[in-house]
Amino acid sequence: MIRSEVRDGITRVVLDRPGKANALSGDMLALLAAALDAADTPVLVLSGAGRVFSAGADLSEIDGGLATDPVWERISSRIASYPGLTIAALNGTAAGGSLGMVLACDLRIAVPDAAFFYPVLRLGQMQQPTDLARLVALVGPARAKLMLLGGARWRAEQALAFGLIDQIAAPEDLDEAVSALGVDAVAARRGHLAALKSLCFGGEQ
Repeated sequence: MIRSEVRDGITRVVLDRPGKANALSGDMLALLAAALDAADTPVLVLSGAGRVFSAGADLSEIDGGLATDPVWERISSRIASYPGLTIAALNGTAAGGSLGMVLACDLRIAVPDAAFFYPVLRLGQMQQPTDLARLVALVGPARAKLMLLGGARWRAEQALAFGLIDQIAAPEDLDEAVSALGVDAVAARRGHLAALKSLCFGGEQ
């Protein structure tokens, strides 16, 4: 359900449950947290299998408390504090809790038909506080309200214009785009990379 591979200074962690739109179960979240904790390369890439990055939390486990499990915050915090370059390689739509992980990455690349939305109001859920802060930092408070309170669903072009993502790449070019972004990070001194990240975010993220 979670695949992790290391090659050429890049750790790729893949959500691998395409038959369920990579919906995240409790077991998957535990495996994902463990994979992120074990990562120790200059570049960390988070992606999904199939045509969807992730539909968010597995709705069949919502009543069991999955939506409020502290593991969501642990995962996003690990990504945000990672000392290397973190890239969300979005092979498709990112929704709900999975979008929080995307927001925690340094850079976001998406395929043209990807969509982004947060159905927390409709589902009666609460967003993780740090997710909201990162969303506001990227798109501003008005557009954050548009997504959270107005139920807006943004396609890749609109998400790029709003600052939610940084680049659009065709599906067949996604891996190459990720590798190109990671070239300098792989070659850099580890401490230098971490110091630059700290300057970008004022020591916090």
